[in-house]
Amino acid sequence: MASPAFLSLRSQLAARFDAPFEVRPPHRIHLPTGIPAVDRLLSGGVPKATLSEIAGPPSTGRTALAVSLLSRATRAGESCVWVDAASSFDPACAAATGTLLDKVLWVNCDGDAHHALQATDLLIQAGGFGLVVLDLGDTPPETARRIPLASWFRLRHAAERTGAALLALGLQVNARSCSAVQIEMRRRETLWRGLLFKGIQAAAESRRHQLSRAAEFTAAR
Repeated sequence: MASPAFLSLRSQLAARFDAPFEVRPPHRIHLPTGIPAVDRLLSGGVPKATLSEIAGPPSTGRTALAVSLLSRATRAGESCVWVDAASSFDPACAAATGTLLDKVLWVNCDGDAHHALQATDLLIQAGGFGLVVLDLGDTPPETARRIPLASWFRLRHAAERTGAALLALGLQVNARSCSAVQIEMRRRETLWRGLLFKGIQAAAESRRHQLSRAAEFTAAR
């Protein structure tokens, strides 16, 4: 016959396992973008230890948002990588936003998206970087779409292991279910100062699990 102590323990365990099971999302560290509206949209910024995407046509604020993130990350002491598939990164413009270029490794792949993917894989697997940007923004959509999901899963798992914030830029969302955050950019308005181009009013829309939220900001020249 079971002892009273055993019966008490069994009832406690049964009560615990019969209680509703609560799934809590893992706590993530975020890198602020430096744009308050976008940081509120993303609950603090771009999450580390996972893959995020910023997608949109040219002149929608896509690169401006990524460079703002890069600037804040370097000034916070993070070592960063910008893997440039199509030679579109402008160090002078990045420095003008406050980016500390001595904290940035710029990998220029001269239009070769395959080399950009390989470089990103090698660098994020190596670890030691707080932010890794894979810039496919000027890569033709048909080329970016040919990147297999297995490659995106490999990159995401490397980010989870090393703790880096992995950010992919593109004309459209390419990693699909592999990315934890997907931001789609739209240009709301072109801003002028007389006849001179001043900047754009951009809209950033976060889409994930059929939920959609948006934020607007000004990307000034």
